Amino acid sequence: MDRAAGVAAAWAGIDAADFRFDGMVPVSDAAARNWRATMAHVRRALDGPSPVAAEPLIREAVLQSAAMAAVATFANTATAAAYRPGPGRVAPAAVRRAVQYVDAHAHEPVTLADIATAAGVGARGLQSAFARHVGATPIGYLRRVRLEHAHRELQGADPARGDTVAAVARRWGYANPGRFAVEYRAAFGCVPSHTLRT
Repeated sequence: MDRAAGVAAAWAGIDAADFRFDGMVPVSDAAARNWRATMAHVRRALDGPSPVAAEPLIREAVLQSAAMAAVATFANTATAAAYRPGPGRVAPAAVRRAVQYVDAHAHEPVTLADIATAAGVGARGLQSAFARHVGATPIGYLRRVRLEHAHRELQGADPARGDTVAAVARRWGYANPGRFAVEYRAAFGCVPSHTLRT
C-alpha cells in the first residue's frame, strides 16, 4: 500500500497519506487485461530457481510496475481527483540536484519520488523540467546512467573470470538481455558481448 501511495502521490500530486483504494474491481476491461499481464510478469520475475528479481534494481522496477498497475487498474483517491494542478516552474538548480542524486545513487533502487525528494520539488514538475533542460525524463536519465555504468563494467570485465553480459546487465537493472543489447548498441555502436571480449 505504501508503494502504491507513493506512485499515486507522484502521479496525481496528492498527499500519500490521503491515498486509498475505493474498490478492487478493475475500472475497465483494458485495465483488467493490463493488471493480469503485469501480475504474470511479476510472477515470472519473482519465481523460479534463479529469479531475475534477485537483483535489487530489477526487484524495485518490478515492484514499481506492480504498484503503478494497481493505481491504474483499481478506483482510488488519485484517479478520482477532479483537478490536477500543473507542474509549475522548476528552477534549473533543482534539475542539477536531481542529476547529482541520480549520478550518486544509480546503483540503488531509485524511484521518481526519490529523485524528486532529493531535488526538493514535486515529481510532475521535475518531469517537466527534465524534458526542458535534459531532453529526457528523470527515469530515462537514470536508465542512461545505468547503461553507462554497465558499459564501464563490461570494459573492465574478463570472460575468463566468468564475467558475463547477462550478469552485468542484471546488476544494472536490465532483466531482459535482449532489451539491454538493443539499448547498448544504440548508445555505444556495438553489442555488449563485443565490449566484453575486447
